Amino acid sequence: MIVGTAGHIDHGKTTLVRALTGVDTDRLKEEKERGISIDLGYAYTPLSSGDVLGYVDVPGHEKLVHTAVAGACGIDFALLVVAVDDGVMPQTREHLAILELLGISRGAVALSKIDRVERERVLEIEADVRRLLSGTALSHAPIFALDATAPNDPGTAALRRYLEDAAAQMPARGDAGLFRFAVDRVFTLTGHGTIVTGTVFSGRICGGDTAMLMPASLPLRVRSIHAQNRAADCGHAGQRCALNLVGVEKSAIARGDWLADARAFVPTTRLDVRLRLLADAETNLRSWSSVHLHLATSHRAAHLVLLESERLSPGENARVQLVFDTPVCATPGDRFIVRDAQAARTIGGGVILDPYAPSRKRRSAQRAQYLDALERIIEGTDFALLLEQAPYGLKMSDLVRLAGRDPQHISLPADVVAVDVGGERFVFLASHWRTLRERTVKALEEFHAKVPDEVGPDSARLRRIALPAVPQPVWRTLIDGLTRERIIMRNGPWLHLPQHVSVFSDDDQALARRLQPLIAAGRFDPPWVRELAAAVSEPEQRVREVLLKQVRQGAVYQVVRDLFYDSNCIRELAGLLYTVSRERGAVSAAGYRDAIGLGRKRTIQILEFFDRVGFTRRVGDVHVLRRDAEWDRSGIAA
Repeated sequence: MIVGTAGHIDHGKTTLVRALTGVDTDRLKEEKERGISIDLGYAYTPLSSGDVLGYVDVPGHEKLVHTAVAGACGIDFALLVVAVDDGVMPQTREHLAILELLGISRGAVALSKIDRVERERVLEIEADVRRLLSGTALSHAPIFALDATAPNDPGTAALRRYLEDAAAQMPARGDAGLFRFAVDRVFTLTGHGTIVTGTVFSGRICGGDTAMLMPASLPLRVRSIHAQNRAADCGHAGQRCALNLVGVEKSAIARGDWLADARAFVPTTRLDVRLRLLADAETNLRSWSSVHLHLATSHRAAHLVLLESERLSPGENARVQLVFDTPVCATPGDRFIVRDAQAARTIGGGVILDPYAPSRKRRSAQRAQYLDALERIIEGTDFALLLEQAPYGLKMSDLVRLAGRDPQHISLPADVVAVDVGGERFVFLASHWRTLRERTVKALEEFHAKVPDEVGPDSARLRRIALPAVPQPVWRTLIDGLTRERIIMRNGPWLHLPQHVSVFSDDDQALARRLQPLIAAGRFDPPWVRELAAAVSEPEQRVREVLLKQVRQGAVYQVVRDLFYDSNCIRELAGLLYTVSRERGAVSAAGYRDAIGLGRKRTIQILEFFDRVGFTRRVGDVHVLRRDAEWDRSGIAA
């Protein structure tokens, strides 16, 4: 268990920790000279069970509240210290508000310096403290009156026993979460190199393991570990640890950084959060108000974007987006503290909802539903509601980050489909996956009904028709599955339904064999249907019907009515179009005419054909290659 002190400056926090542990947490020369704590101090005391009770001693000066928050972020138990000669003071109230906002619900109160006042004063301050705690998570916290400077003080001894009993009753944290370690101190030790200290928020780390320094995304190796001030093979969730790092200078790490599992974070400059403004905040927040954010051990300036209203008033809570100039890292459910623009006063705090918030459509109904789902997950439900908001599935790596857990420890609903998408695992509700398949087949049916003479669209064109918003990797996997099951068929680059085929009689095949060489010989200027009919002495309608059947088989392409090109010629024309586009960025009719040596009218017909099949699209007077067109350098779709 980690105990954190809280309270006003000079109320005896450091003296009390020394009385409880025998350790003076004021380690800096300036602290000893001035008699106040300036930075975080740490002390440890062994328990009869063999465990170690850790203490974080925080400074009480109002100008050092940011340091106090860094110390409070990883504690399990609050020790609020109130000097009876002063009573409840400003930082007493502010520290208590911070404990509330951080969700710390276990604690005790020490009424210090009772040797300086009469008994009536002690009772008066005890009553004041009870009123202060009323309605908070610490309303039932025990109160111990003590003199920490007196040897064998009974109040101090009673507090020590209470803390040891509380530590013994505290359930051990599991290691199921991804490793996250908030750095609160960095120093070098002769013969060892760089040392970082902090609290393990989740997971575990062992000697020899590699972790990522975030948000710098720098991999580091841990040489050795001290957990709760003892040499250890591993550090576990809830423990204070010192990690000896390999291959990194002290200057590369600072308080506020994380060491974490590589899967835990992606640096971000936007956080969607639920923010509660304190009732006594004495300020109204509007969009783009400046605040100071304290998250874990970090301290960053941010701007607010209100997501649900135009103003946030004292005592209210709402969803807001926090926007930063430099990247931060967080996990849904993390608690934070907000101070005013001057960093002079704690005005509120809250919980992280989405660490990967968008900059656009952030107030849309769809976005609100997504945040609803994240709040449900933070409250302990499974991912069903979140998956309902994801018609195109979610990456398992994203779920891992949002849950802060290994995949095997993530609670998913029973009706999910896991799909391998280009080496990345995606998870869909089974109903969503079914809908994607059905919409794809339906779109292909409608395409055949509208353009019965074409074999079918290529994959990119069908995607634009059926599911333009679906991610490209998911689309490829969807089509691969449908073709593997023969629900959809491939004919070269084209996709079609199994029933959309042309049946060739022997006479059809014989005529096709006579027509094919005549079309191929024409290259970029093949004969029209009437010319082909005259050459083979067949009726035009008969020739037209056979050629349309060949279109469905991918042997020829119909550029305009009654003008068919050999498939190899189309590849060549597409290759020239690709080359001109690469050279000039876009293709004009004049530029393409020069490349293929045809007249302007035929050139435009060919360009419109490539627009129609999805190889290019027209923009003003030019044609540009589609980014999603699945064509190789020779010009034929893959």
